[in-house]
Amino acid sequence: MRITKLFTNFFESEKSAGLILIACTALSLLLSNTAMGHEYMHIWHIKIGTMSLEHWINDGLMAIFFLMVGLELEREVYNGELSNFKEALLPFSAALGGMIVPAAIYFFINKGLLSQAGVGIPMATDIAFALGILSLLGQRVPVALKVFLTALAVIDDLGAIIIIALFYTKSLAWPYLLGAAGIMLGLFILNRKKVYILWPYLLGGVVLWYCMLKSGVHASISGVLLAFVIPFGSGSNDSISNKLEKALHMPVALFIIPVFALANTAFSISNFSLTQLISPLDLGIILGLVLGKPAGIVLFTWFIVRNKWSKLPANVCWRHILGAGFLGGIGFTMSIFISFLAFDDVALINQAKLAILISSCMAAAIGYFSLSRICR
Repeated sequence: MRITKLFTNFFESEKSAGLILIACTALSLLLSNTAMGHEYMHIWHIKIGTMSLEHWINDGLMAIFFLMVGLELEREVYNGELSNFKEALLPFSAALGGMIVPAAIYFFINKGLLSQAGVGIPMATDIAFALGILSLLGQRVPVALKVFLTALAVIDDLGAIIIIALFYTKSLAWPYLLGAAGIMLGLFILNRKKVYILWPYLLGGVVLWYCMLKSGVHASISGVLLAFVIPFGSGSNDSISNKLEKALHMPVALFIIPVFALANTAFSISNFSLTQLISPLDLGIILGLVLGKPAGIVLFTWFIVRNKWSKLPANVCWRHILGAGFLGGIGFTMSIFISFLAFDDVALINQAKLAILISSCMAAAIGYFSLSRICR
């Protein structure tokens, strides 16, 4: 199995991001539920131009996060674990199962209710959080399992992006959408003409982001679209795709994701009660992430291996896959992001956020302790 230097750097940055993410989440929840909680939460709703600070983070900074995800996926497809069809089939199938089963559980519980719109919430995996927990086990974890979980999470994020684009777009402004399409066409032509200068793509990306923001399709999608028109070339260290991915590693891992966590976990839990956990919304999210994720990942992986279409990576057994499946149940960043798109009611959003936090903590704990026993 190829373990590229870029993957190693990626894993290390995501490991750091995961640990910082945990700290930022705890800090934000603590500040939100103290005497200064109202003032702290108000900070994120300060208007900057036409949007609040929270809105700028979710629509602006997250577009850069999605650009990073797109570049990672491009690298994996061209020159990584997804470049070989047989090897790619395993994490792809696992990711598919990890999206379908949780969504089915949530839909079954919330069918016909207002909360049905949140069906995409338990479908996502938080790369930084999952790899941050995995990193706590150190060198005991097989490298192949780290690669499997990373590939699964990247594919999972792409699936979430597709879900956002298809099902969480409420209205379309066609002039802006056509403008975005025109910019994409222009950037694609630059790609085919082998223009290997980064600034025209970044400039086009800014205009693309604005058009997407005004079009009704979530602006963050522009990040992924931009990633796929930036030339990959041979994938060498000198390619502009590689250089941009390296340049984004630290800002995304150590600034964008932590700031997103601070802004989106700034809510009060004073009205929380245990009975809330058995509401359809909470139950759908918790069962979807904690049970549906590992079940879908293991079942779809087993099906692929059973039919000899692929095989488990070296030094990885089924208990490893189950442990990784539980870590896949850490939704956090993408799940919270989707909850904003699914609901207009602030109370429902905050309820979903809390259920996501509880689910992610449960999945992280189960995944960590199960893998620590296996890797002992």
